[in-house]
Amino acid sequence: MPGNSNVEMRVGVAGLGAIGLAVARRLDDGIPGLRLAAVAGRDLAKTQAAATTLSHAPKVVPALALPQHAEVVVDCAPSAAFDTIAEATMEAGRILLTVNAAALLRRLELVQQAQAHGGRIIVASGALLGLDAVVAAAEGRIDSIRMVTRKPPAGLRGAPYLAERGITLENLTAPVKVFEGSAGEGALGFPANVNVAAALSLAGIGPERTRLEIWADPGIDRNIQAYEVEADCARFSVSIENVPSQENPRTGRITALSVIAALRRLVSPLVIGT
Repeated sequence: MPGNSNVEMRVGVAGLGAIGLAVARRLDDGIPGLRLAAVAGRDLAKTQAAATTLSHAPKVVPALALPQHAEVVVDCAPSAAFDTIAEATMEAGRILLTVNAAALLRRLELVQQAQAHGGRIIVASGALLGLDAVVAAAEGRIDSIRMVTRKPPAGLRGAPYLAERGITLENLTAPVKVFEGSAGEGALGFPANVNVAAALSLAGIGPERTRLEIWADPGIDRNIQAYEVEADCARFSVSIENVPSQENPRTGRITALSVIAALRRLVSPLVIGT
């Protein structure tokens, strides 16, 4: 299909929040080879209202029905909806493009489901850069990966790890390290905050060997992600400061652009990067 310029790949978007609506609007504006066919959301009325703001209003369907209307299902929904969306997409043998890498860590058996049904799971880079170098290094030997995430306190609000331990981030006057452990542990305790660490672990040496620190920093207004890789082919460090979206401070604006770039990659005759 990607090689046939006369055939459009139908796209369904689950979740029209900060990320999903930006993706839907870009598809609505037009990307050669792609067509927004359907959308789904937890609140049907809000999803319908958002869909009508698009020039070419897509069908509004339940999330379970998206694979019936699209070859590619883009998962931009809250992590709690991941299982439902992913299972339906894999059973239909479709492509799932997701930003919920932390949720995927809990359901890695979905990879076997994808293989059994002819489906495919693509994890968008999201708010991280340099994953192509990590994927390449993993073809050799990676000895260690260490990541440090710094966010404004509001960007960590509501994390289960903090709630379970009674940790409050109100009125902070200095940076505080709120978590140190594996990326796998971080994904459980901060499911809405560490998709970047989860994606990094999947690209490299796995969630248990990837080390993670999370800091609440009242002195910053951007989400800062930095990591270091020690491998037999190279030693490299990467850092990025992401501008949070106005709609959701836990999400960087670049995340939606990453999804759009991943979609374009599916149909582009020229692909840059690993």
